[in-house]
Amino acid sequence: MRIALLAGVVAAALVVAACGGDNNNGQQQSASAPGAASAPSATPQLSLAAQVGAKMFFDKTLSGSGKISCATCHNPDFAYGPPNGLAVQLGGVDDNTPGVRAVPSLRYKEFTPPYSDLLDNPDGVTPPGPGGGFTWDGRANSLADQAKIPLLSTYEMANRSPDAVVNTLKAGPYAALFKQAFGENAFADSAKAFTMAMSALQSYQQEDPSFHPYTSKFDLLRHNRGNYLTPQEMHGLQLFNDENKGNCIACHLSGNAQGGSVAPFTDYSFEAVAPPRNMEIPANADPTHVDMGLCQAAATGHTPANSAKFCGMFKTPTLRNVATRQSFFHNGVFHTLRDVVEFYNKRDTNPELFYSKAADGSVNVYDDLPVQYQPNIDMTVPVVHTRGAAPSMTEQEVDDLVAFLGALTDDFQPPSK
Repeated sequence: MRIALLAGVVAAALVVAACGGDNNNGQQQSASAPGAASAPSATPQLSLAAQVGAKMFFDKTLSGSGKISCATCHNPDFAYGPPNGLAVQLGGVDDNTPGVRAVPSLRYKEFTPPYSDLLDNPDGVTPPGPGGGFTWDGRANSLADQAKIPLLSTYEMANRSPDAVVNTLKAGPYAALFKQAFGENAFADSAKAFTMAMSALQSYQQEDPSFHPYTSKFDLLRHNRGNYLTPQEMHGLQLFNDENKGNCIACHLSGNAQGGSVAPFTDYSFEAVAPPRNMEIPANADPTHVDMGLCQAAATGHTPANSAKFCGMFKTPTLRNVATRQSFFHNGVFHTLRDVVEFYNKRDTNPELFYSKAADGSVNVYDDLPVQYQPNIDMTVPVVHTRGAAPSMTEQEVDDLVAFLGALTDDFQPPSK
């Protein structure tokens, strides 16, 4: 558990008490089907490289189909996450090829450390372990490295090669801006030009404040700019911190963390929490297909030593803006936030609610992780592990915790006085 950081969040809770509360399954479709994503309305001062990155982010010509951009799956109107409830998004040259994992949000990535087998835990208590990096398995060590993945993936933007990306940029409407940012001969070496293009996408995400606005109710409270949490949300915050109730703080850090980050709501670690197998993912029609997460991060240069003990582990996402999502976990198996909290609350007390059943009616617990790797599953959460026992939270407490998670949504506007 995050002992040292729990105190800080409890202190915030006391501030709330002192100030007083202010009572205030998606159908399968193309990822490009919703209304086109629009750039944030504010116009921050961006470097030339970031300006290139901004144009690239919304440029559909940078896909094999010509129909999707980065913003198609990372829509700014949905906290830079998917705009729909699909478990996995559709892409490829036909704009209809399903992916294999849920698309995460791109918000609040600026302090993510590079992957390490032994990342120091910010609580100063828990031993170091696998953590950091980008994507669900941490395979990329920077936003620039991460940007390469969708551009070249056959089921995402599906460019044939880095050269194809560079050729599109060279022939595109902002080629002059690219040269202004990176030099008159920026396109002379295709490999270097591709690297510069990826750095442009990274610069955009680092510099544009819409990727890290810190404008939720929780942020106003934390920075002493007003208390707008309702009594229900306040109780949810207490449950979030309580190691005998929600115990969310065990992985979703709400204090200071690496690199000066504030309340990232992730500790960047990898955990195996065993969400049920999702048959909405076409790849799962093959019973031999199992997404093993960290231990099968093939050809990424960071598959951990003794990797078998890390099978089933995926990177802990931030909970900021989690209430804007319509699919959850690496496999998008749940489609409401309440279902996610219920899973954490009742995974082991009532597994029949979540997992598939065998022919004899028995429950296939942890049905998306081979038996030999099930000892890797995190037993910090849920708090209660005895089948048939009462879960740690009541139904009302689940509702209250969900309400607090909604208070982590950005763009909260305090009522006018």
